[in-house]
Amino acid sequence: MAKKKPFPLRIDEDTWDALKRWSDDDLRSVNAQIEFLLRDALRKAGRLSMPRPKKTPDDSGTT
Repeated sequence: MAKKKPFPLRIDEDTWDALKRWSDDDLRSVNAQIEFLLRDALRKAGRLSMPRPKKTPDDSGTT
């Protein structure tokens, strides 16, 4: 798992309440919901590389 960097975030109450409701609907913590939304936005904007697929024994490159 990637190392996580703590980061304080100031957020207005209305935004927090909306995130709380959404995270409850998705059965996530607010922190996990924010991470999910940030990763999704970065991926859609092309600013986050896709994780490399893990090699399987069949991917040895030999025929």
